Amino acid sequence: MELKNKALFKEQAYINGKWISSKDQTTFTVENPFNNEVIANIANCGAEETEEAINIASEAFKLWKKETAGNRSKIIRKWYDLIVENADDLAYILTVEQGKPLKEAKGEILYGASFVEWFAEEAKRTYGDTIPAHMANARITTIKQPIGVVAAITPWNFPNAMITRKVAPALAAGCTVVIKPAANTPLSALALMELAQQAGFPPGVVNVITGRNSRAIGGVMTSSPIVRKLSFTGSTPIGKTLMKQSADTVKKLSLELGGNAPFIVFDDADIDAAVEGALLAKYRNAGQTCVCANRLFVQEGIYDAFIEKFSKAVAALPVGNGLNEDTVIGPLINQGAVEDVNNLVIDAVENGATIALGGVKGTANIYQPTVLANVNTSMKIHREEIFGPVAPVFKFSTEEEVVELANNTEYGLAAYFYGKDYAKLWRVAEELEYGMVGINTAAISTTVAPFGGIKESGFGREGSKYGISEFMEIKYMCWGNV
Repeated sequence: MELKNKALFKEQAYINGKWISSKDQTTFTVENPFNNEVIANIANCGAEETEEAINIASEAFKLWKKETAGNRSKIIRKWYDLIVENADDLAYILTVEQGKPLKEAKGEILYGASFVEWFAEEAKRTYGDTIPAHMANARITTIKQPIGVVAAITPWNFPNAMITRKVAPALAAGCTVVIKPAANTPLSALALMELAQQAGFPPGVVNVITGRNSRAIGGVMTSSPIVRKLSFTGSTPIGKTLMKQSADTVKKLSLELGGNAPFIVFDDADIDAAVEGALLAKYRNAGQTCVCANRLFVQEGIYDAFIEKFSKAVAALPVGNGLNEDTVIGPLINQGAVEDVNNLVIDAVENGATIALGGVKGTANIYQPTVLANVNTSMKIHREEIFGPVAPVFKFSTEEEVVELANNTEYGLAAYFYGKDYAKLWRVAEELEYGMVGINTAAISTTVAPFGGIKESGFGREGSKYGISEFMEIKYMCWGNV
């Protein structure tokens, strides 16, 4: 690892303020997705270490919840400062283990840090209420209290930001946390823990369990009565499993699951702006995001013109090693991901789609940026999340038709559309069944707005003033004989 701060490279799990190996001393490898080079051997923890971390977090909670909001805020703010100071190294770690271009990785680090900064401030604003009472001699107040030990299970596509987006509000609320990062990308989580230790979090307040056996680790997290909150980002099938497993202990859940985002371009849209937005919405992180434009719907009057301009813009995107400064599209996470994307393209072509650009596998887990024309709803690519750099472009005729097409999915995370008729913009924005809607913009992810979906894309919100409430309980107190 070519790091300025070599202390950020860690291969052990982090429990109770200490770096530990697994009980059985086994490890698993982490590979660079661009060249499959082994870059680390990580402690392969399991159920026993998870149980230990939860118990330690429970003990730490007794003291952390009693810290003043101001003191918690200062430590979290120090964590933010350290993340920003080490942003270049953190970005390098992220690119090497995940594959996304270095510039994009740096953007993720700063985006992730923004949640730490935001919730350092929100720690001091968890206000209660006084409520007009039902009796003359009574008084009613409410207070907000931290829910307890939080389990956070995070994905490989945003291995830094998905941690800070969950952990920062939990810590600000007064909770303690046990994190299970994806086995493909544990190094970013461990680097964050090194900085958390430097920031001054007491032992046991934040812990990281690394391991390949996600089922065993997740099973302990969901079955433990000590864990009162589970926050998960990942696929809908796994989210459903975790939800079922959490039922016996009636945990509070936040689930940010799969997406099938529509990207609609009406005849009256600024085509150049729509092309620029589609590039961002589709090809960020090589299409490996839950809010990626999964289905592009273009109105028939501008369909051909959009395909031509969009394909030309996509063809200009440099593809390659994320460590190269000019790279815009890096590798997919592994060969399995490449095959999944390629199979969707093959199915689409066999059912009548035409390849306007790309459609071929490269070397080193690369899939060439692809544009498919003449796509229809019978194809798998209409129903399934692509998670790769492939843009299927559908043609539509009317506003009513495209709203029905866009909503015809079990998912409801993000949607985007472009046009100029403001009456139509309002109608479509209200009719789209999604938790987040971008109107003439694809840049919807921000600290200050609530991130989350509806339907089978999950529930709960991350970021914004709403984010900290996910980790707190409201207690009502009735004062009699006043």
